[in-house]
Amino acid sequence: MHLNDLREKEIKELIKMGEKLKVENASGMKTHELIFALLKTSAKNKEDIFGSGVLEILPDGFGFLRSPGYNYLPGADDIYVSPSQIRRFGLRKGDSLEGQIRPPKDNERYFALLKVQTINGQTPEAHKKTVLFDNLTPLYPDKQINLESKPTNYSTRMINLFVPQGFGQRCLIVAPPKAGKTMLLQEVANSITDNHPDAKLIVLLIDERPEEVTDMKRNVQAEVVSSTFDEPANRHVQVAEMVLEKAKRLTEAGDDVVILLDSITRLARAYNTVVPPSGKILSGGVDSNALHRPKRFFGAARNIENGGSLTIIATALVDTGSRMDEVIFEEFKGTGNSEIQLDRKLLEKRIFPALDINKSSTRKEDLLMDPLDLQRTYVLRKVLHPMSTIDAMEFMLQRVTKTKTNAEFLESMNS
Repeated sequence: MHLNDLREKEIKELIKMGEKLKVENASGMKTHELIFALLKTSAKNKEDIFGSGVLEILPDGFGFLRSPGYNYLPGADDIYVSPSQIRRFGLRKGDSLEGQIRPPKDNERYFALLKVQTINGQTPEAHKKTVLFDNLTPLYPDKQINLESKPTNYSTRMINLFVPQGFGQRCLIVAPPKAGKTMLLQEVANSITDNHPDAKLIVLLIDERPEEVTDMKRNVQAEVVSSTFDEPANRHVQVAEMVLEKAKRLTEAGDDVVILLDSITRLARAYNTVVPPSGKILSGGVDSNALHRPKRFFGAARNIENGGSLTIIATALVDTGSRMDEVIFEEFKGTGNSEIQLDRKLLEKRIFPALDINKSSTRKEDLLMDPLDLQRTYVLRKVLHPMSTIDAMEFMLQRVTKTKTNAEFLESMNS
């Protein structure tokens, strides 16, 4: 039996399994308590049990494998990892482990890891040869993320044309409220899963509404990790740091990891609440030390020499009426190497995508695009520059809607 198979089942199925295995009070238990009881019963029946999770190491030296399904919250079905195993395999926070587990003994509360099979998708021997994330050489992105999937996804087609994204990009989506940033992130996520199935995609929702989290989980084929607005600030921080550490470990193993973060403004607000006060307060009530850790999160995005990359596409809120949000945005403004600006005027006229083409750009886009296509986009930008934001987008939509692909659209520019 595998722990992950149980975690993926609906509560009704788990209750049925519990009744079949004669678990007492199965219908009155919480999900992770019921999973714990099912595993314990299976272990008594002499079945081998396997489990997996992401390692969180506690200050006492031991650790637990947390489940992404519970947003890395501590739960009854977490798996204990001993300090000797952590030392033996050189494990660090964020390592994704899989292996055989054993039921708790008389005085124990948790299942324990018996045998490690894989670490970040590698064998334990191969894992020992990985280079630390901080020692890896960062480069400009040079391999494009193709965001063009369906012909009617005009948002991602426009981004592919004017703001190309590469593996290792550090991109900021600057958005006023209700500008369609969540829909844009969904379309970007679906394009990545369609065109780059090997990329490890994580959608991180901080301080969002619970119904938005459900909507994202149902519409995106990716790992969705969230901490909703009714959670305390230290929960937001813990979730974000677990996701970042997991992404770093996968990057060290040579994977292309993409994090879609909504939003970096709310994450910075959470850090501002959690960080001990330094006594120096910036305008808007931001502590001078509060933005160091969210900057470290955003700054982790990089393309790695000789394989592996960590891409972060994060939304930043503007025009919210909050001085704090303005200060946070100004601090992050120059840190990315790509910026996508969404415009409220387009939104008010119900023109989607609400993309301000003239203000959106990517640094070193020549490393990502074909030279001929790049020249054509330069010509397009010259044509669009004198126009207003609304006229520019209407001009583009009139032409892009007549073609099925960007290649076809660029070819039609010659005629």
